[in-house]
Amino acid sequence: MNEIQLKYGCNPNQKPARIFMADDGNLPVEVLNGKPGYINFLDAFNSWQLVKELKENTGMVAAASFKHVSPAGAALGYPLDRVLRKMYHIDPKMKLSKLACAYARARGADRMSSFGDWIALSDVCDVPTAKIIKNEVTDGIIAPGYEPEALEILKSKKGGNYNVVKIDSNYVPVSLEHKQVYGITFEQGRNELKIDNRMLENIVTENKTLTDAQKRDLVLALITLKYTQSNSVCYVQDGQVIGVGAGQQSRIHCTRLAGQKADNWQLRHMPKVLNLPFRDDVAKPNRDNAIDVYLGETPEDVIGNDVWAETFTKQPKPLTKAQKQKWLSKVTGVCLGSDAFFPFGDNIERARRSGVTAIVEPGGSIRDQQVIDTCNKYGIAMAFCGLRLFHH
Repeated sequence: MNEIQLKYGCNPNQKPARIFMADDGNLPVEVLNGKPGYINFLDAFNSWQLVKELKENTGMVAAASFKHVSPAGAALGYPLDRVLRKMYHIDPKMKLSKLACAYARARGADRMSSFGDWIALSDVCDVPTAKIIKNEVTDGIIAPGYEPEALEILKSKKGGNYNVVKIDSNYVPVSLEHKQVYGITFEQGRNELKIDNRMLENIVTENKTLTDAQKRDLVLALITLKYTQSNSVCYVQDGQVIGVGAGQQSRIHCTRLAGQKADNWQLRHMPKVLNLPFRDDVAKPNRDNAIDVYLGETPEDVIGNDVWAETFTKQPKPLTKAQKQKWLSKVTGVCLGSDAFFPFGDNIERARRSGVTAIVEPGGSIRDQQVIDTCNKYGIAMAFCGLRLFHH
């Protein structure tokens, strides 16, 4: 098939719309169910590149959760412990494959942002992964294949209209990319930069030690940033993204936004949060929203005297600022990547408060030394990868 006609473009008034191969070749994708739209395919092709590259780099299965052409989360297929299962609303007795764990982690990074996501899987979708997806609010999925039973599970979603796309994993795109803006054609070479541990060799701080786990997480951050709308900053821990700041005009705002998401992920581990007394009839998305509000600046919006009974069986006590600070003060081992240089040390100050101990960024600012000095103040190891990763 050379083209797929779409209902409309980014918005309903933008017609006609289609995806097609300009060289008259065949599209590398097949729609197995549903009718994906313009933004769905933008998410699909960007997210597929991310998980494909993660798999090639690490040898592990990978998954991504995309919203509006940026990842809300990405992860490798490490097992879930009891706490993560509870955080991600997964039955403790449910049998999970490595791929299912990867998607649960990717979705679990920022469940608020992942509501209605597009999913990408590096490997053939199996039944355990499909069962997790069945119980989430999601727009569609792209993978190199589907087990027959898994495909039937996915087809049953959204009244039979769930978007399921199969991609040829051997497809290699042409080396030049084109896009049009205001009727003018832009051309550039594809970003085929190979990201691996060699990008971490130029350690510019006094602390020059990077563990294997830190190297894995820094590479995961860089690959995620490669497919995130710029400016972007990414926090990673234990083989999964825990906070992405995307599309901000100011880098410090990226660092703060991603840092707040990372902090919320950490705070969700607290027993007081894990054991919030939700009513049985409160759906998972509503629970996620309530947890987000509970951790925020206005918890009274969900636990106030006049509203708590809508969500909980008994009125929860607020989580104080001191309690949150005490928990976060013990967090360590977080890695941070930035798609361009940090212009000021304030980014490091903010990252440090989220437990960051290792950083990778391109370097090249006239204030590099200030940034290095700030890392040295806290014993943070920082590598200059030397290459920017803007994505638009």
